[in-house]
Amino acid sequence: MSTRRNFIAATTTAAAAATFLTGAGASPAGAATPDAAAPAGNGDAAGDQVTARGNILQVDTDMRTNYDKLRVGVMQQLTPVIVVENGMQGGKYTLVLDGQRFVEEPIDQIFQLAKSIAHVPLGIFSVIAPYLDPRVPAGQKDMYARDLAMTAYVGPGKTDWVDPLTKFVADLDTARRTLEQAGLPTDLKVSCAHILDAGMTYANDIIRRRTFDMKGFEDFTGKVGDDIKQNMYWAAKVQIEAVKDLFTRWKTKVGADRWHELYVVVLSMWTTSELNQNSIIIKHFMDDGMADSHLIDLPCQAPSIANAVDVALDNLARIVQDNIAAQMVFSTDQQLADALKGRPDLLSQELLKLLGDTGATASTASLAACPFHSKLKAQQAVRSVAV
Repeated sequence: MSTRRNFIAATTTAAAAATFLTGAGASPAGAATPDAAAPAGNGDAAGDQVTARGNILQVDTDMRTNYDKLRVGVMQQLTPVIVVENGMQGGKYTLVLDGQRFVEEPIDQIFQLAKSIAHVPLGIFSVIAPYLDPRVPAGQKDMYARDLAMTAYVGPGKTDWVDPLTKFVADLDTARRTLEQAGLPTDLKVSCAHILDAGMTYANDIIRRRTFDMKGFEDFTGKVGDDIKQNMYWAAKVQIEAVKDLFTRWKTKVGADRWHELYVVVLSMWTTSELNQNSIIIKHFMDDGMADSHLIDLPCQAPSIANAVDVALDNLARIVQDNIAAQMVFSTDQQLADALKGRPDLLSQELLKLLGDTGATASTASLAACPFHSKLKAQQAVRSVAV
């Protein structure tokens, strides 16, 4: 599925919402505001140039002010829209319909429980990682040396990891002793027990020895790989069931005729923004052919972002008005129109040409195509359990 703009993308913050709520437009960085009283052609060439450039930049400032006013107006018209905030609970869903907002967190807690135990290896890693040997082991081809060095910023020798790992093991032990009372499906309970047992065995061993290495950790995680996949299965299963039920109910509320024009904005961290778990599911419950243009993945500071729905609607308003602006401003050049609608920067083609990057030019040109004119090839990879 494709997004239509990426102007704010990974830097979206609550401040973005505040900007549109106040209606204040941002001036270009370094823009000079011309002095209306300053006479033109006063004989000071340097001063005349500053004034002239300020006058030119004022045109863009005016454009941005008017663009923001349009965006605020368009935002008030957005309906129907579903905004999804990814989170530990599986997702918070908000339906924006005719000025009203309907909010639900529909995912069964099994989703959180399955992921919680699947995170045991990551929990141990998070404690011991700074104390790893910063040298890449022989034969390890998929690890960047500098990334490892920055992660293993303390290095081996110190044992400050022992106390926090001991505390983590205590929590694992408590979870293991009460696992039978959690009401989990049988196969999920079995996989959770295996992960907890293996995690405690490994952690207690390195605590006793006061040392560890990457090989030993990888041996431990290799033993629970299938169990983690079982937990992933259950997390995915309950999420699909919940989203299917929610979208079925909301489609009835919206109406089948209006559902065709539904926009969905999924807010997530960059690390889960591609093939996001919610986006994968939602695509199957939108009308045929609409996901490519109306399902938008917006990387931001989710799930901690404030005013998340307002930020999503702010971005969507830009997308909607750019869809119309693109066709009218670039009425004789569909490639530029598609770029304004799509993810590539409008200057991307000129930059690539000037840099002589012919291979990237072809690739970017294909990505620039508006979803209404060409559908992107479906991606087949499946992400692992999101952190």
